[in-house]
Amino acid sequence: MSAIGPLPAKVGKFEVHGILGRGGMGTVYSAFDPTIQRPVAIKALMKRALDPDQALNVLERFKREAQAAGRLMHPCIVQVYDYGENDELAFIAMELVSGKSLHQRLLERRRYDLKQIGSIVEQLLSALEYAHQNGVIHQDIKPANILVANDGRIKVTDFGIAYVESTRVIVNNEPLGTPHFMAPELLNGDTATPASDVYSAGTVAFELLTGQRAFSGTTAFVMRQVMDPDVAVIAPSQVDPRIVPELDQAVLKGLAKKPAERFQSAHEFQRAFQLGIEATLRAVGETQAPGEVSAETTRNLSAAARLLRESTGNMPPRPLTTGPDAANGANGASPAAPVSSAHKPRLLVVDDEERILNALKALFRDDFHVFATSNCGHALRFVEKFHMHAIISDQRMPEMLGVELLRRAKITSPTSMRLLLTGYSDLNAIVGSINEGEIFRFINKPWSNRDLKQIVHEAVEIGLSVGERRVMRVNPEAHKELTVLVVDPSYELLRSVKELLSGVCEIRHALDADTAMNQLDQYPVAIVLMDVEHAAAEGIALLKTLKQERPAILSIVVTSASDSELMIELINQAQIFRFLNKPVNQQLIKSHLLAALERAQALRDAPELVRMYKPAPSGRPPAATTGTMADAVSLPALPALQVAAVS
Repeated sequence: MSAIGPLPAKVGKFEVHGILGRGGMGTVYSAFDPTIQRPVAIKALMKRALDPDQALNVLERFKREAQAAGRLMHPCIVQVYDYGENDELAFIAMELVSGKSLHQRLLERRRYDLKQIGSIVEQLLSALEYAHQNGVIHQDIKPANILVANDGRIKVTDFGIAYVESTRVIVNNEPLGTPHFMAPELLNGDTATPASDVYSAGTVAFELLTGQRAFSGTTAFVMRQVMDPDVAVIAPSQVDPRIVPELDQAVLKGLAKKPAERFQSAHEFQRAFQLGIEATLRAVGETQAPGEVSAETTRNLSAAARLLRESTGNMPPRPLTTGPDAANGANGASPAAPVSSAHKPRLLVVDDEERILNALKALFRDDFHVFATSNCGHALRFVEKFHMHAIISDQRMPEMLGVELLRRAKITSPTSMRLLLTGYSDLNAIVGSINEGEIFRFINKPWSNRDLKQIVHEAVEIGLSVGERRVMRVNPEAHKELTVLVVDPSYELLRSVKELLSGVCEIRHALDADTAMNQLDQYPVAIVLMDVEHAAAEGIALLKTLKQERPAILSIVVTSASDSELMIELINQAQIFRFLNKPVNQQLIKSHLLAALERAQALRDAPELVRMYKPAPSGRPPAATTGTMADAVSLPALPALQVAAVS
């Protein structure tokens, strides 16, 4: 987009520093937000450069981009901060990404190795799965709309033609998108579905693996090939013979012409593609199996768990011991002998500030085998190789958000207790930490050493007691034995749940907290779904009491509140399983309820896992935020802040 006239000093409240790119209708500026003190990118659309006959459609599409991306908070999606419009221009303020588009990288004849391809496609499909769960279908996934940051992270951008709930795909009777990467049904003018984005992601994966597009030629010729059900995509192994059948099958299923024959979710495609990448890497000898932790070591660590209970109050925790005398605790005949680091419970600490890492290592090195790293990739490899009993991650990491790191760690090691460390109160991060990472506690900086020790020791003790195991999926038929209690005086939630889960499980209803208590006393409720704004203080008190007295019951909260302190309180004292923001997306309600039903059944089959949802004692302040300066962790002085190129 080409700018008309001199470089403006400001666009809206944002201070313009330079030009990142130009086109026929506007400009992308590098800018700075003086309020939040962060660099941003400003995508400005010059109204006088628009064709008068197309101006309304173009501006509507531009605004839709801001609305679609603005409702999404994911580490692999460019974050939209603001939208503005005046007589001269419309603009979107968004996250500034230092790097190039995947299209530019490929034009430079950049070839990625198999591990890098696996990472790019995994991040892309993770972003799409999240968008789909929030009711957004991108519709224009292609290398030009995938930004590759200098650190290897990807960011999906350009939601200008995204399908948002009831939005139509066709404008002025013309399909929007890029034919080389569009699903056949979109070229036919049909409504977009998540499978449409799956197809587009398949074309990107195909090009990364082979160095060529799935279909090539003129636009008209490509459209005919894409829409012709008899024209099949060649198997990637025909271009690169190293590729094994599992990877071929994943890509070809993603590129099936009929939507019903494709993967029905980005997550399904992600899983199949990663298995194919791993099989191909094994075939070419580029990987080795991760090291195993012996069952004997795990048993010895579990025997030491009871000693952790003594680490409360002002007394320093006792060193943990293993072996036959460990279970005797304080009644043993002799004092606990020092043990090697290898036989201590394992704690992983992830933070990009060396001073924080050093402080946490010093705080816990006597009690745990502490793995400390400032690199998220290294952290995930630690989790793959060694079962971590607890993981502490900072939220603002350079490679990925802490929420995303904990989400990935959860997939590899579901029973590791996860704690999120942050120095700011950001509601989206708090909600994401529950819905994506399922954290155990939310810890604010600066913390109290005493309270932090108690929280971490409690987490490690639970991690030891539940052991190293995977939470297996259960038979959906078992869900019929479970009961969901909907607490909602407006009946809106109840109607949605009945429509979404009819025949899946038993559904009961309560108008308020008092009625809910009666229902809980009479029926074997497994899940409580509550609109906390309607339920008010009584509902919040009920959730806290419920988790203290009946920890196996999972709670899902619906709210439009922007009170981050309340969210932290609900996380720590009520162990909320999921949050839903208003207006509530129907697909997201169903997704969270099905996840809760699956987890509730797992808790019934393995009662020891209930400890993973243990709430903080009601008398404890939220996440050690009220400690005195003398009690807070001692950290060296900070140097002057440097503004990063990637927001």
